Amino acid sequence: MTTYAALLRGINVGGSKKVPMADLRALMESLGHGGVRTYLQSGQAVFTADHGDEESLAAELTRAVEKRFGFGVDLIVRDHAYLKAVADNCPFPAAELEAKQLHATYFSVPVDAGRFAEIDQAAFLPEEFRFGDRVLYLYAPNGLGRSKLAEYLARPRLNKGVTATTRNWNTVVKLVELTGSSTG
Repeated sequence: MTTYAALLRGINVGGSKKVPMADLRALMESLGHGGVRTYLQSGQAVFTADHGDEESLAAELTRAVEKRFGFGVDLIVRDHAYLKAVADNCPFPAAELEAKQLHATYFSVPVDAGRFAEIDQAAFLPEEFRFGDRVLYLYAPNGLGRSKLAEYLARPRLNKGVTATTRNWNTVVKLVELTGSSTG
């Protein structure tokens, strides 16, 4: 059994794409997944699976969500080892920052840093970003809601052909904890 986290993008925000967490848990259990738990209302679910890999589990869950709720949802599935590596390899001093200042944008596939080469990072200072394995780390000292860099990074042309979903550092750490406590 492997423990995973499913990161659903853009649900339960602004009154659209409503996915009650109890319904999501029931849906995932109906797919044969064990230990299903959700975290917050913004689309994180932890589960165990004895079949598939990250991509096939994401595809399975995507189809099931669309069938059950009537709309498509982009989502990414990652295992505990990956989530822990993201937290452990943060290029910013996470322990010294407020959680609202640090974010991880998970990508569905490896992303070439060249995709973002046009960005004049100096123009956005003190905000900064760095790349990791299928993740972009964003330091936004005034929070994501006020971040001009985050706004720029979210432009569709920069993310074309890639599912990307961002989580604050509290959620990053909590997902490591939740997936770690389920590993056996």
